[in-house]
Amino acid sequence: AIGANFTTPPVVSTPLSHSIMAITTLPAIDMDKDKFVQELVAECSEALKSNPGNRCAKYCKEYLESDDGKNLEAKDLMTFYKCVKTGMDNVDSSLGCYAMTPLDYSKFGGFFDKVIRDYHGDEAGDKKHITDWNVEGADYDVKKLGQDELSMRVRVGRNLLGFNLPGEMGKEERIKFEQKMLPAFDQLKEKYGGQVHSLTPDFGDLGANPNLLTKEEYQKLVDAHIMFKDMDADPYLKSAGIASDWPYGRGCWQSDDKMRIIWFGEEDQLRIMCMKKGSDLLDVFTNLNEMLETVESIDGIEFAKDENYGYVTSCPSNLGTGMRASVHVKIPNLTKDGTDTKAKDVCKPLGLSVRGTGGEHTPIGADGTVDISPSARLFIKEKEIIGKLYEGIEKLMTIENA
Repeated sequence: AIGANFTTPPVVSTPLSHSIMAITTLPAIDMDKDKFVQELVAECSEALKSNPGNRCAKYCKEYLESDDGKNLEAKDLMTFYKCVKTGMDNVDSSLGCYAMTPLDYSKFGGFFDKVIRDYHGDEAGDKKHITDWNVEGADYDVKKLGQDELSMRVRVGRNLLGFNLPGEMGKEERIKFEQKMLPAFDQLKEKYGGQVHSLTPDFGDLGANPNLLTKEEYQKLVDAHIMFKDMDADPYLKSAGIASDWPYGRGCWQSDDKMRIIWFGEEDQLRIMCMKKGSDLLDVFTNLNEMLETVESIDGIEFAKDENYGYVTSCPSNLGTGMRASVHVKIPNLTKDGTDTKAKDVCKPLGLSVRGTGGEHTPIGADGTVDISPSARLFIKEKEIIGKLYEGIEKLMTIENA
């Protein structure tokens, strides 16, 4: 069983000052709060010297010097430090922070709101996220654009009310979350078949894990891009506490047709995804929305939302829709120079990213295939993401076929 092959690594302390170390080892009431804040502000200043683009350091310093930051109780200051720790440990971060609970975005609003609106491009500071999947009457079949079949993939991050976000979860809560999801997976299996694959070595007092994988079975799923890799190897997730207690509470469900996958226990509690080869963009989005509705129809399961930022995710970069949608488009004429430069010139004004078929920093396909996806997650509606993808394909094909 996987429990015999995976071990929990020892905790390695990051070289921090005495007061900052104390926050993770001493009760809040024993902490010299003022000294801790001074040293954290100094650490932010140092981080900004080497990376002025570290939003976490920039806005953490401003927040701790504001009245809201100065008036934080010791317990809340401890939680806030956990939110920003990865940006301090990894000064090359451009964002550098994760929420520990769904309420952190409002509790530490003086910090998170600035980070969020800076990252997502809301200079006026007055945008509010709206969720809208309604694509009634839309026709997004790419056959009429000269594309017979596309590889389409869309995924969303979701977290449940009633649980801490992954950075704040302990082993027992990770197990509890996995068990909370089992009835939802049963309902999905009734609709789509499939199987739950779990890495949790055991359920503690509740006994053996019936879905437990061997190490070899897990590696096969990783190699097939069905399951995620060992998170403990990621320094950003490790600093944020998201990789803690590996491999407890980690796994996935996959449908019989291999088109639907749900990861549990990754950066967000759930990563829900659909993929399909076809010509109608609406197929994959409709399938995903149907899965989301099935999961949330289970008694006691409700996705966490924020009134300003939409669906709550651990990382502020994924707030709102929590969605990444992509399609592979074959454009041999536009890429005949061996680069995706011309495709990027077309797609960038539409808010679309262009990358290789293997993801960011990978080459374009030998046949001229590129991956395109909307950059925005927040302050954009789901139906607008679908529309932007279609518009991007339409413009690319117009130039490709000229």
